[in-house]
Amino acid sequence: MKKLQKIIAALLLVTSSSALAQQESVITFYKDHLNLINPAAVGVSAETAVTSTIRKQWTGIADAPETQAVSFMTPLNKNLAIGVAVVRDQVFIEKQTFIAVDFSYQVKLNEELDLFMGIKAGGNNYEVNTNGLETYNVQKDPSLQPISRFNPNIGIGFYLKHQDYFVSLSTPKMLDTKRAKEENGFASAATDQAHYYLSAGRSFELSPSLDLVPSIIVRYVNGAPFSTDFTATTILNKKFDFGVTYRTDQSFAAMVKLNISKKVQLGFANEYMMRTGLLARANSSNELFLKFIL
Repeated sequence: MKKLQKIIAALLLVTSSSALAQQESVITFYKDHLNLINPAAVGVSAETAVTSTIRKQWTGIADAPETQAVSFMTPLNKNLAIGVAVVRDQVFIEKQTFIAVDFSYQVKLNEELDLFMGIKAGGNNYEVNTNGLETYNVQKDPSLQPISRFNPNIGIGFYLKHQDYFVSLSTPKMLDTKRAKEENGFASAATDQAHYYLSAGRSFELSPSLDLVPSIIVRYVNGAPFSTDFTATTILNKKFDFGVTYRTDQSFAAMVKLNISKKVQLGFANEYMMRTGLLARANSSNELFLKFIL
């Protein structure tokens, strides 16, 4: 029975991941960790900072997807900034670790508008540990061999910054890469294609102590439907944020962020699936965000 449950869970995780087009990580606090998908973002705040995000998805399912990300950014001069990002994804027996260096260059268009242009260079270490599988055979199946490969990649991004709004456009991995996938109960090779991200947001001052910030992010990859997050965040006294997000993949999230001090920010998001069926019976996804300004 335990072996059967593990097989069912494996198929569920792989097929649901494919259905939701999550070849790359989906993060609720994307605005606060935007450099993970847009290298231009490392120069936007003009500050030296370390940012970390941990996301545990579908906590009611064993070996469900988990994402850990950490990044560092710092300005080099008035116009140039650099950053380093590490993203580790794990689901069942599959692990991926993407390491990249980001460069951002600022062009001042006018007194109120700045354009940041970025390039990302790095690579992804992809592993499938078949030793974690249980089969009905007495002897190990010789076809179940571990997979390990390194795929170099590059990406570009643009970020338009105004005092009241922003627009971000990027593709963090432009090159197609190989991985494994499940199809009709069999493992086969798959190609991860370039993902494209378009994000925008605007700030409205409701009162001297209260701001409203609606934002949107659209994700697209060839052969899959668009995935869009609609987010509304209220900011109280520039210290406390509370927001809600609706994702067109049929999920809803509530998030809070607190500026503990001028140097430390802490956030937490809780997300629920609104689907029917087996996946909907999983518990919520949880995400933790932490930022240190050095």
